Amino acid sequence: MNGSSAYGLWPLVIINSLIFIIFAFSFTKPKTSRDWRSLGAFSAFIVALFTEMYGFPLTIYLFSGWLSTTFPGIDFFSHNSGHLLEDFFGWGGDPHFGPFHIASYILIFYGFSLLADAWGALYKAQKNHTLAMTGPYARIRHPQYVGFILIMLGFLLQWPTLLTAIMFPILVWMYIRLAKSEEQEAKKEFGEEWENYAKRTPTFIPHRKSV
Repeated sequence: MNGSSAYGLWPLVIINSLIFIIFAFSFTKPKTSRDWRSLGAFSAFIVALFTEMYGFPLTIYLFSGWLSTTFPGIDFFSHNSGHLLEDFFGWGGDPHFGPFHIASYILIFYGFSLLADAWGALYKAQKNHTLAMTGPYARIRHPQYVGFILIMLGFLLQWPTLLTAIMFPILVWMYIRLAKSEEQEAKKEFGEEWENYAKRTPTFIPHRKSV
């Protein structure tokens, strides 16, 4: 695929963005303002990602001089060469089957699976007006936020861009803030039950024995 046809594909930007945003929406079923902020931040990351993947390769344009000098012979405006990590490590072959791409598939799949499992457990808890402590909530206190982070990390491995690399730590910080706010509300509502749950269940990273 040459440079002229690799980008400017705005229908693909829209279609791919909608697919992943709708997927996330269907797995999280946002209700509160916190839920919508979480989904909105993720959606902004997805739109920025696919804009550079199929629309306008801003990162490649900004670093085109350095890229062409450091990696001569590579046409960075061809779509396959937009998988920068594969180019930097010189794996060769189809980047869609390279190690970074395979790792990204695993992270994205697991992230969406975690979102789906977390929503199922949370829905049952909300329906019964109880604290969510089953399914992935038995291992970590905020599986939905971890799911979003894993998906974004997967996409970063697959197609790193300057904008999404800047957005990622900001969004992680935002999810941490949302988690703390959520915990304060849960503590007020469930009291000692929450305290006991929080003592035995880590916030984001599960204990090794529970993995």
